Amino acid sequence: MIELLAWLGTLVFAAAGALKGVEKGFDLLGVLVLALVTAVGGGSIRDVLVGVLPPSALRDEGLLLSTLVVGLLVFRFHRRALRLSRLLYYLDTLGLGLFAALGAEKALSAGLGPLGVGIAGALSGVGGGVLRDVLSGEVPGILYRAGDLYASAAFLGALLFYALHGLYPEGALVLGAAATFLLRVFGRRLGLSLPTPR
Repeated sequence: MIELLAWLGTLVFAAAGALKGVEKGFDLLGVLVLALVTAVGGGSIRDVLVGVLPPSALRDEGLLLSTLVVGLLVFRFHRRALRLSRLLYYLDTLGLGLFAALGAEKALSAGLGPLGVGIAGALSGVGGGVLRDVLSGEVPGILYRAGDLYASAAFLGALLFYALHGLYPEGALVLGAAATFLLRVFGRRLGLSLPTPR
C-alpha cells in the first residue's frame, strides 16, 4: 500500500511540475523536463546524500515512463488539469508526507542521526519542487511561502518518524506521513506560518 501511495505521490509531483511548465509557456520538452525533475528530484537528492548511487528512481524504468506519460497528458489537457487544483493540493500534500517519511526511513537506514534524518526527509519531499522553481526562473517557494507550512511540515514529520521508529516501527512511517499531511492542511486553515523579519 505504501509503495502504491508513493507512486501516486510521484505522479502528482510530475503533474505539478508539468503544470508549472505550461504556466511558463515552455515547449513540450521543457514541460517534460519539469515533470521529471519535480517527480524524482527530491528522492534523487536524498539518495545522493545517503550514498545510494545511482539514485533509485533512475533505476525504475516504469516510474520514469509513467512520469513522462503524466507530463504528456498535462501538456495535452492542461486546461482540464488546472480545474483540479484543489484535488492536486491534497494529493501533493499526501505525496509530501509520504516522501518525507520514506526519505527519513532511508536516512535512518544509512545511520543518520535525528537532524540528518529530518533534513533528508524534508529534502526528499521538497527537493523536486525546489529544482522545478529554479529551472523555471523563480525563487523556490519554500523560502518565502507565508501561511503554508511545507518544508517545515516535512521536517517535523520526518523527525516524528525518527522519534517513533524504535517504539513503534510498524506505524512510524504512517504516523510521520500523516503528521506532515495534517500540519500542512490544518496549518493553512488556521493561518499558521513561520516568523518573517519585521
